[in-house]
Amino acid sequence: MSTLRLRGGRLYDPAHGIDGEVCDLGVRDGRIVALHENEPVDREHDVSGMIVMAGGIDLHSHIGGGKVNLARLLLPEDHRPAPRTDNPLELASCGACTPGTLATGYRYAEMGYTAAFEPAMALSNARHAHMEMGDTPILDHGAYVMLGNDELLLEMLAEGGDPALVRDYVGWAINAARAMGVKVVNPGGISAFKFNQRKLDVDEPHVQHRVTPRQVVHALARALTELAVPHPLHIHASNLGVAGNIASTLATIDALEGLRGHLTHVQFHSYGTEGPHKFSSAALALVEAVNAHPNVSIDVGQIIFGQTVTASGDTMTQIRNAALGSPRKWVGADIECDAGCGLVPFRYRDQSYVNALQWVIGLEIFLLANDPWRVVLTTDHPNGGPFTSYPHLIRLLMDKSFRDEQLARLHPEVAAHAALREIRRELTLYEIAIMTRAAPARLLGLADRGHLGVGAAADIAVYREDADREYMFRTPEYVFKDGELVARQGRIVATPVGGTHFVEPGFDGAIEQRIARYAEHHHALDFRNAAIGRDELCTCANGGQLLVTPCAVHGTNGT
Repeated sequence: MSTLRLRGGRLYDPAHGIDGEVCDLGVRDGRIVALHENEPVDREHDVSGMIVMAGGIDLHSHIGGGKVNLARLLLPEDHRPAPRTDNPLELASCGACTPGTLATGYRYAEMGYTAAFEPAMALSNARHAHMEMGDTPILDHGAYVMLGNDELLLEMLAEGGDPALVRDYVGWAINAARAMGVKVVNPGGISAFKFNQRKLDVDEPHVQHRVTPRQVVHALARALTELAVPHPLHIHASNLGVAGNIASTLATIDALEGLRGHLTHVQFHSYGTEGPHKFSSAALALVEAVNAHPNVSIDVGQIIFGQTVTASGDTMTQIRNAALGSPRKWVGADIECDAGCGLVPFRYRDQSYVNALQWVIGLEIFLLANDPWRVVLTTDHPNGGPFTSYPHLIRLLMDKSFRDEQLARLHPEVAAHAALREIRRELTLYEIAIMTRAAPARLLGLADRGHLGVGAAADIAVYREDADREYMFRTPEYVFKDGELVARQGRIVATPVGGTHFVEPGFDGAIEQRIARYAEHHHALDFRNAAIGRDELCTCANGGQLLVTPCAVHGTNGT
């Protein structure tokens, strides 16, 4: 047995109410344990005065699957700079907007992150997604399967939406894809676009199936509740990026009717139409709604100025945005007519009125929300910006003077009138630990991650205290994955294989007859090959651990 002691660190462990308490942390065989003060250990690190947190967990980051590879292909110039070569443990991999699989693992681990979740896995492309994530070193990973634009589900809803039938279909899909939950992208809208419907609001019927996004959202949220899947329905709402879309976002919250739902990249869904540009911040309206609905959680999707590539299952939106691409090129794709994707390179500019206001809106949401347990820090990598910008984002949230300096550089109309100027709140280390560790773990049902309690996986990040929070969070002193030191002062020192998180909800197997009949008539893929078995998943995951999260009934606040 291998034992480790981290001596004298300042622990931030919100799951146990620990806010900067100085104490030792013990590890045995990859798990956190209680060690006697004088108990001999194999290794000991003096971390006196340093900040100790659980490993970071990224709830929403596009790191695997077909669209991510297409994004890499779309910007070959992003991958031309030579990769780092001074560390023999780092195999050649590069890219800034959408790093290669290897670089993704290295860069996350260097920042103290130990898990990331792909939010948009197409059912027919699940093997590819798992293989890419399995090729990503160090990180534990998982994915949400995309439903809500698949023709079979829309047919079921058009027939009356028998809740038992929908529930069993959703349960089958999660099991077949080995997913952590369900993502719905522009509910019904991707399918409607294929019938030449150019927009689909929450209560607007699909031109072919006569089903509304409200019905899709509610049916999926109900199915996940009945299946007791820990993560709530992951919702990319209608009308992404459209001025005035706050109305659609509020209607989507209403569509849940008290069921649990997670609204993702809400910055892109919090726009009003006030002012001379007919584009304004609706952050306050969004936050008031979230504060009033304990069944709702959010991640923000903060934009970061500079070059990136937008990669989304929302084909309808991406074709609309194609003309805004920088550089001017784009890709659209579809798989089995059940999902879609659109990729558009984009450069966010601080002197663009719209981009500057988007930057402001995201920060306003972070700083106005009153419950950090229902707010997760994301940039919707790579859509709002690369995940490597998280340390910069953390500094913006923790340092008002720095935030004001950045605000003053923006488009003058935004800098002069943004409500952000008057927000004095600075997030604390405790709140950052919630938004980047404890809250995503709770929302995913990961009982042994995101905290430092006895029995937890020893995924640990140790930061040297520094007034410059960006520097501090960019270069941890130590990062441990399952008790193994994987990064030291920003340098990778070990590259273990990460594990795969998934759930296994129960369902009535009779649903497979309906699915098989549909697949026989409409799909190119043989239904008999649809489901990924455990042995195959282990192969896809490069031999990493299979980490099954139990399904259990949850309260409205995710506890």
